[in-house]
Amino acid sequence: MQRSISHQKTLTPFVYALLFIVYIGLSSIYLFLPPLLSILYMLFSDAIKREDTIDIVIISFCLIIFEAEKSYLLFSTIIYFILLYKFIIPKLKQVTSCKSCVKFITVVIIYIGFYIFSMVLSNVFLFELPNINYYIKVN
Repeated sequence: MQRSISHQKTLTPFVYALLFIVYIGLSSIYLFLPPLLSILYMLFSDAIKREDTIDIVIISFCLIIFEAEKSYLLFSTIIYFILLYKFIIPKLKQVTSCKSCVKFITVVIIYIGFYIFSMVLSNVFLFELPNINYYIKVN
């Protein structure tokens, strides 16, 4: 008798999450590694389109690890990604028809917009703004 499994690839998201956690740890040591925030947004938006609960939970866990490591406000990236997905990206797609332009502008909005979003949240809640550390020690 064959079993019907609704989600056949359950191991793949866990492996990606484990690799992301290792990568985010290395990016805190080696400052030249980017934080991969736009890749997480693309995965997050695809998981929302597919309504895949497991992927949404795993990506949200990776975002919480990212926030904890970079000392951002808890759930700020998840809220920012939801606002971006529901309000900003649909308006951007209405304005332009160039798909590569939309992708490029989305990546720019993700990084610069998240910094502005964090700055607004820190001013509203009277927290210290998480600083961007450009200091690289060379011996």
